[in-house]
Amino acid sequence: MKYKLGNFVRFVDEKMEGFVTRIIDEQMIGVTGDDDFEIPVLASKVTYVHGYQPAGATKSNNTTDEKLVTPGEFVKKGVYIGVVTDTRASSVVHFHLINETSFQLLATLTTDKQQVFKGEFAGIIAPKSTENIYSAQLADLQVWPKFIFGVLFSTKQNVEPPAPLAVHEKFKAKDFSTTKKNIPLLNQAGWLIRLDEPELVIDAQKLKESFFESPTEKIVIEKPVSEVDLHIEKLRDDYQFLSSAEIMEIQLAHFHKALDAAIVHQLPDITFIHGAGNGTLRNELHKQLGRHKKVQTFMDARKEKFGYGATKVLLK
Repeated sequence: MKYKLGNFVRFVDEKMEGFVTRIIDEQMIGVTGDDDFEIPVLASKVTYVHGYQPAGATKSNNTTDEKLVTPGEFVKKGVYIGVVTDTRASSVVHFHLINETSFQLLATLTTDKQQVFKGEFAGIIAPKSTENIYSAQLADLQVWPKFIFGVLFSTKQNVEPPAPLAVHEKFKAKDFSTTKKNIPLLNQAGWLIRLDEPELVIDAQKLKESFFESPTEKIVIEKPVSEVDLHIEKLRDDYQFLSSAEIMEIQLAHFHKALDAAIVHQLPDITFIHGAGNGTLRNELHKQLGRHKKVQTFMDARKEKFGYGATKVLLK
């Protein structure tokens, strides 16, 4: 397939043009015009409009020439993936590898779709620059492959390079549910995913003071039961005197305590019994579980036992 998502194409047999918004297979693509309707068409029936650079997929003026910087100014950390939407085809997102370090990066991207591997990008990213490495349909997020990012660090200066990065990432909807932030090197709002760990800054004075502090008592976290009942009558004897807001606050506090304990004890899963009711507690639990980094997924627990009154949580 010679076309990529975001390419601007013109129909051969009709007076139509638009952006490639879907790769259907090796012969068919989806093209979206000004009317925002996607039209499936044979790839052989369109032609690439040369000279057009899709918005959001602009390639930086990347050069392998390395400018020498003084040791004090040499930046060792700051490798990100920036995901931005194409401003003309909003259903398409572009992945940029962002290099905020003073190193040259030798970067690769390989996709893994059910053990079928494909090299999508390999190249050199200059210091303080970006490179568009992949594009995808945001609506197809559930069937995106796993991404394998590889990064080697290189410099001609007398600086020890960090260990190579090998990051495996399976993106989920919650990764794109947060508010977009401005990405300076792209001059566009998007989502930022860090590939390297931020540099650890040690405060010598605080470290010195910690040696003279009295040791704190070790906190013991009890292992939770596999099924946690959040009905208020199970948590408080005086529930008749509590307001709806107080009941919700108590239930959520108990939920967080049990979930944290399950994570500490590395339980594979935990079930929360919240009852069917009007769905307020259930909806709040699902909202918080959806953005929890240690939650793999969650679902309605065994319906034959709980109906729709319990949620089973699978942990990472």
